Amino acid sequence: MAAFNSITDIPVALLETLKQLSFTTMSEIQEKAINPILDGADVLAQSKTGSGKTLAFGLPCVMRTNTNNYKPQTIIITPTRELAEQIAVELRKLAAYKANLKILTLYGGVPLRAQAESLAKGAHILIGTPGRIQDHLAKETLILDSIKTLVLDEADRMLDMGFYDEIVKIGSNMPRGKQTLLFSATFPTNIEKLAKTLLNQPLTIKVDTIIEKNKIDEILYETSDKFKTLSMLIQSYKPESLLIFCNTKVEVISLTDTLRGRGHSVIDIHGDLDQRDRNESLIAFSNGSKRILVATDVASRGLDIKNIELVINYDLPFDPEVYTHRIGRTGRAEARGKAISLFTIQDREKSTYALDRAKKAEEKTLRVDANFKMQSNYETLCLHGGKKTKLRAGDIIGTFCKEIGIDNSMIGKINITDTKSYIALHHTVADKVLKALKSVKIKKKKYMAWIL
Repeated sequence: MAAFNSITDIPVALLETLKQLSFTTMSEIQEKAINPILDGADVLAQSKTGSGKTLAFGLPCVMRTNTNNYKPQTIIITPTRELAEQIAVELRKLAAYKANLKILTLYGGVPLRAQAESLAKGAHILIGTPGRIQDHLAKETLILDSIKTLVLDEADRMLDMGFYDEIVKIGSNMPRGKQTLLFSATFPTNIEKLAKTLLNQPLTIKVDTIIEKNKIDEILYETSDKFKTLSMLIQSYKPESLLIFCNTKVEVISLTDTLRGRGHSVIDIHGDLDQRDRNESLIAFSNGSKRILVATDVASRGLDIKNIELVINYDLPFDPEVYTHRIGRTGRAEARGKAISLFTIQDREKSTYALDRAKKAEEKTLRVDANFKMQSNYETLCLHGGKKTKLRAGDIIGTFCKEIGIDNSMIGKINITDTKSYIALHHTVADKVLKALKSVKIKKKKYMAWIL
C-alpha cells in the first residue's frame, strides 16, 4: 500500500497530522480515490463500511478548502445523524492542521434556529441528512451556490430510505460544474440511475465489496426460545463487547430492560431517542462503561465503533444487504469478528440467505457459565462543559489526578463534545470524583457533573 506522502501536493503539516492520528499507509479506496478527487474527477465508488472511505473523500475536501472564503464549499449528505456526526469528528481531526476551517453538521433532533444562526456566521464544510438540508433550503437559511464538491455517503442506504427525489432536488440547488462523489456499499439499479443524473463522466472504483469470510465467523442457531438462547450465548462466548440487533424499537426497549434486570451492563439506541441520548448511548458503549448495545438498524450503517467483538442478530432482517451491514460492525479494518444469528421455525423462509453463508451450530455445544454477567468496571462521568468552554482532556486528567487524588490508571476514554465532556472512570473512584467536583475547579471554573 502507498504512503500518504504520495498524494499530490499534500502539505507537510497535514502529513504530520496524519502521523499523529496513526495513519501511515493508505487503504485501497484511499489509494485509488484521493488523487483523482484532488484532480477534480467525479467518482462513483463501491466500498464497504470500514474501508477508509471517509478519509478518501474527506482528506481532499479539507485540503482544497479555502479558509478565506466563509461560504460553504463542500456538502456531505449522509443517511443518519450518527454518520453525519462521525464524519464531522473525523474531518475535524484532519483539519487540525488548517487554522479557522469550520465544519458544521445539519440534522434533525437539534433546533433548526440554532443551526441557522451557525450557518449565518459561515462554514466551509457542511455535513447533514437530506431532510434537514431540505428544511434549511426551504427556509432559505442555506444557500448552496458556492458549493464546489457534493459528497453522497452511504448512498444506497439513503435511497432505501426514500430520499432519491430529495437528493436530486438538493443537487439542483448547486452549481452545474460542481464535483460529485458518490460512495455506496452496493450498486442497485437506483444507484446507477442517480449516478447518471448527478455525475459527469465519473471514475468508477470498486474495492472491498465483499466481506472477507475469514474475517467474520458467521454462525446460526435455531431456537424456540430466543432470549434463553441469547443468555446461553452471552454466558458461553463471554465477549468484552456485544452489539445486538432487533427489528423494532419495541423489541429493543424490551430486550434492554430484560438484560439489565439480569445484571448486565446494557444500553440501547433506536429512532425514538433524541439526538443527545443517541450520542450518549454510543459514547457509553464505545468507552466500555456499557458492554452491551441493543439497537435497531439505525446502528447498522455508518457507525464506526472499534473493537466490537461479537454481533448478534436477535431478529434476522428480511433484507440480505441489511444483514451484511449489521455483521460488518465487527471484523473492521484488520480485526477479526464473530456474528451470530438466531432464527425460529417461523423465520426459516426469510433466513435462507443466512443459511447459505453461515454455518449452523447447536446449543448443546455451548459451555455455559451460569454465573457470568456482562458487567463493566467503568462508569461514565459527564461534565457540563466542553470545547466551547475550552476544556481539554489534559485539563480533566490533571485535575482528577492532582487535585482529587485518583490514579491515572483509573481514568478510561475521554470524549469531549462542544458542550459536554464524558469521562470513563473506574467504578471504585466515580463517586469520589463526583463528590469532589462540587468544590474542586477545573481551570478555575466549577463544572456541574453527574453519572450518565
